[in-house]
Amino acid sequence: MTKKNSFFSKFGTRLDSLDPGSINSYIHLLSREHGMLESLFNAIREGIVVIDEDGRILYHNAVAKEIFGIPDDYSRVSIHSFIKGVDWEAIFSSAASKEHTVRWEVEIFYPVRRVLSFYALPRTGAPGRMPGKIFKEKEKCVTVIFNDITETYDKLNSAAETERTALVSLLAAEVAHEIGNPLNSIYLHLQLFQRLLDSGEFDPEEAKQMTAAARSEVERLDHIIHGFLRALRPSKPVFRLMDLKESVLETLNFMRPELEGRGIKVNCLWSESLPLIRGDAEQLKQSFYNLIKNAVQAMTRGGVLTISCTSDDRSVLAVFSDSGSGIRSEDASRIFTPRFTTKEKGSGIGLMVVERIVREHGGRISFVSTVGEGTKFVIAFPRADVQCRVLPTSEQTHAGKSLLPAGTPAEPERE
Repeated sequence: MTKKNSFFSKFGTRLDSLDPGSINSYIHLLSREHGMLESLFNAIREGIVVIDEDGRILYHNAVAKEIFGIPDDYSRVSIHSFIKGVDWEAIFSSAASKEHTVRWEVEIFYPVRRVLSFYALPRTGAPGRMPGKIFKEKEKCVTVIFNDITETYDKLNSAAETERTALVSLLAAEVAHEIGNPLNSIYLHLQLFQRLLDSGEFDPEEAKQMTAAARSEVERLDHIIHGFLRALRPSKPVFRLMDLKESVLETLNFMRPELEGRGIKVNCLWSESLPLIRGDAEQLKQSFYNLIKNAVQAMTRGGVLTISCTSDDRSVLAVFSDSGSGIRSEDASRIFTPRFTTKEKGSGIGLMVVERIVREHGGRISFVSTVGEGTKFVIAFPRADVQCRVLPTSEQTHAGKSLLPAGTPAEPERE
């Protein structure tokens, strides 16, 4: 029995409790709603799939059917047949939360190769309707909205240069604005110091406080400038065979004093044997540092940071899970964009740099987050024996334009 037949069979069981007038009104209302939703979901460019806890497909629109090659009778079809490497358990576990955010990236190879980015909207609750489906009471389901980002690879060089120029101009303007406050602070402290000297009543303790304040502002300026320089002039990665776990451990050792000082407990989970990847160890440590720093700042009163490294048949995965404040759903699409930050003193480039480095390594970055409970970032790098594809970053795909020039090599240079 197909899904549509199943739908009408369930609807038929309700007819006995309705009078003729109610039946007529209900059928007309349901027909209009079904037709409107079906037309709406089939008209949009995104693929939409609704699945239950077992991964069974409850509904899909026409775009999703084309993307995955879903058969006409999908009553026994599971999403696991089409997508590998997604932490569905973590996605469904956030269904009980009032505010959750899921953004994931996957690569599929049937019916054609595609790179997809998707958002997932978990829900648990009262019965609802989708075209051809009535949900049961308290049935958990997830609505998955897919975007095909494969087409962004083949954009023209002129568009790429325009986007790059716009990004440089934006960041340059932000640097000028950002350094204004510390410069003003340094100037005021120097004025006070000069008055102290001119008064002839030199107070060493007061002078020491002024010097410390000015030095702090200089350090803040240095952090801002270097951060923006890394974003504007990233060095080309030098790829070598490497163990991902070693880079993670070196980053953790470097950050140990800060982690201990903030009362952060760190749990590490490693597979016994991890395949090697091709990567730039220093750049990857920078990306791990930014992710861990972000997690630490999200755990204002201590917490738990769990880091794991695993692998599947195509990728080596690094997973960073914190027990912090989480990411709001309205911020999900902006966290990798330049200058976006939710922190009072944030620069808005940390996660942008992370994404750029991951892309240049042919990797994919995904996250699941629940407000008030924490965030899990999952980074997938190609195994050394699997072809590496370079993906565009958020700023490169801004307004649907890629910064990757036509003819960008599919693989990094081999040693």
